[in-house]
Amino acid sequence: MKDMVEGYTTPDGRQIGGVLMELKNITLRFGGVVAIKDISFDIREGEIRAIIGPNGAGKSSMLNVISGFYVPTEGEVWFHGQKRPAMRPYQVARLGIARTFQNIALFDGMSVLDNIMTGRLTLMKSGLLSQAMWWGSAAAEENEHREKVEKIIDFLEIQNIRKTPVGRLPYGLKKRVELARALAAEPKILLLDEPMAGMNVEEKEDMCRFILDVNDEFGTTTVLIEHDMGVVMDLSDRVVVMDYGRKIGDGPPDEVRNNQDVIDAYLGVAHD
Repeated sequence: MKDMVEGYTTPDGRQIGGVLMELKNITLRFGGVVAIKDISFDIREGEIRAIIGPNGAGKSSMLNVISGFYVPTEGEVWFHGQKRPAMRPYQVARLGIARTFQNIALFDGMSVLDNIMTGRLTLMKSGLLSQAMWWGSAAAEENEHREKVEKIIDFLEIQNIRKTPVGRLPYGLKKRVELARALAAEPKILLLDEPMAGMNVEEKEDMCRFILDVNDEFGTTTVLIEHDMGVVMDLSDRVVVMDYGRKIGDGPPDEVRNNQDVIDAYLGVAHD
């Protein structure tokens, strides 16, 4: 199914491109605790790549390595065919990597529109003083960014809450606003940390639809951590499975679903 150089074709006929990011022999230690142990996998252009595993498997730590929040103790991160040096998260964001968080990280006192506008900060060229005075090129630039934010608001169907303070919104809509803010950064790789956590069935269905629409409309490469296996199997093109910091599975959903090591890790079933 897969061409290890050029990409692969999904069962539904979508063409996935070549390697966009490669994690090579990643090990992450915190003192004597090994959070990730010698894990390698790649992320290909245009795919939805899931990272799954039991609690404590190291999934969020891996996402933090990808986003630049953690620098691996050993191993290398390659992006667009080049080794990525140690960088701060804002520098990684400027490369085109945006994320949402397991615990919602929005500004409750600000409106939905203003929260989403913060996702454009890495793309703004005007200085802080010019932005504060809102004149000349700074005003024109902000208007341009607002137009793009309004398109995202329309895309995610949150027009009716655009001026509402985020703190007044129900949980499911806050998750959607956080997705909108990440999309506002025009990411090459979108990282979603448990986007369905705490949602009811209807909210999950909406979020699944939007993740698929983002991939289809913008071709955005997406990496997600998710505990709902039904969601993972329906959304993902390929799945990495972690357990106690190790990689125990990697491949298409059907292959991973039938992997005995994965079954044991989730169900605790011993076998001969």
